[in-house]
Amino acid sequence: MPQPVPLITMDWNRCPSSTGTSVHHRLESVSSFAGIRTEEGVVVIKPANMTYEEAAAVPFGGRVALHFLRKGNIQSGQKILINGAGGSIGTFAIQLAKNFGAEVTGVDSAGKLDMLRSIGADHVIDYTQEDFTKSGETYDVFFDVVGKISLSRSDRVLTQNGTYLLANPLGSQMVRGPWTRMTSSKKVIMQTSSPTTEDLVFLRELIEAGKIKSVIDRRYPLEQIAEAHRYVETGHKKGNVVITVEHSSKT
Repeated sequence: MPQPVPLITMDWNRCPSSTGTSVHHRLESVSSFAGIRTEEGVVVIKPANMTYEEAAAVPFGGRVALHFLRKGNIQSGQKILINGAGGSIGTFAIQLAKNFGAEVTGVDSAGKLDMLRSIGADHVIDYTQEDFTKSGETYDVFFDVVGKISLSRSDRVLTQNGTYLLANPLGSQMVRGPWTRMTSSKKVIMQTSSPTTEDLVFLRELIEAGKIKSVIDRRYPLEQIAEAHRYVETGHKKGNVVITVEHSSKT
């Protein structure tokens, strides 16, 4: 009898282990049946309190958010502004920053603001109604997930010794970033890193403690993957979109 095998966000998937353990891994990686696995071969046991669909989002959104917040050395009491807070990386970044004790402001479209509040954002901004670079507010950390704000505009929202975190830097940001580091006291962090077992274990422990969770917007069967891509491209996605695949136990 066919059994559902929930998998992937747009970039990640998951397969059941031959030993009964569960994992998720990069879509590009090759696995027989394993636990939480990345393209680089890092594997940890799936959080016990997560569905497979929810777990599929963790190695991408959760790990990337954790990487940048750690590189930014986010501290308790600091103020962080997250642009593009309603996507896979942003929803994890809000929760992780709150766990680290920061005051969090999330920026996205109006339809996502209630969701941002529900996962812990202290303040929210509708970018279609307000230009946060002109508000006069300053932040210790500016995490630009979507890469749509130039560094010259971003400079207005950072404190003198503030930190830029750029998950998807524009070409101009990549050029200007080193110059900003050399000519000011601000830090600019763009580099990514390979996942580690410690990263995934840390995230799993937070998930099992109920401190962070995956936000799943929609689920599509594999045969509707083109429709899923079209929905993601609208920019209305809240958190993650998941593709599920029916897996037959028969050989």
